[in-house]
Amino acid sequence: MTRIPVSPLAAALLLFSLSITPTALAQNAQPAPTFSQEDGLRIVKEVQKKLATLPYYSVFDWITFGFHGKTLVLNGYASRPILKSDAENAIKKIEGIEGVENKIQVLPLSPNDDRIRAAVYNRLYTQPALSKYNANQGNIARAMGPGGASFAMMSGGITNNPPIGYHAIHIIVQNGHVILKGVVLNQSDASIAYIQANGTPGVFSVENDLVVEGSKPGAAPK
Repeated sequence: MTRIPVSPLAAALLLFSLSITPTALAQNAQPAPTFSQEDGLRIVKEVQKKLATLPYYSVFDWITFGFHGKTLVLNGYASRPILKSDAENAIKKIEGIEGVENKIQVLPLSPNDDRIRAAVYNRLYTQPALSKYNANQGNIARAMGPGGASFAMMSGGITNNPPIGYHAIHIIVQNGHVILKGVVLNQSDASIAYIQANGTPGVFSVENDLVVEGSKPGAAPK
């Protein structure tokens, strides 16, 4: 499996947030221990690097992380179970991390969801306005690698053989429902991505979580 390269837009794909829940504060007289600024920056960079280069991390997955004290909390979606365990194994030995809470959701294995992934991917990344968000410039045959889509279907579907290369827009599919994750350059591109995904046959609903570069997360239309 080809690893996904990190690009300037990819920096926003792994979101870092440091938080202590109100419940935790109420139960503890003293705040949970935290990292020094130097250690915190080092650990964030190491975690970002390890997660972004996971061999099974693809356009159909999404991983975020944060901290509760010195425990790293993983969130997101994995289209294949191996990604959840690989993500935890990749970061748990980083110096300074005292524990890992793995909340990554493993998406159900579904031939229909697999078909939807392929269809939404094709509609998004063959759009001229959106091809720039794909290292393969929207060419689905090139993105699929040798053999193209026919090879992927013979090998268990596009979930098991996802398009290779960097993708700024990630496509999460769960029981026919689609969530778009990632960073785009402007509001127009976010809207085009939503329209294309929402117009895909068989899709029940689309949640547009795309963030426009430079804006606050959650600013994109739902």
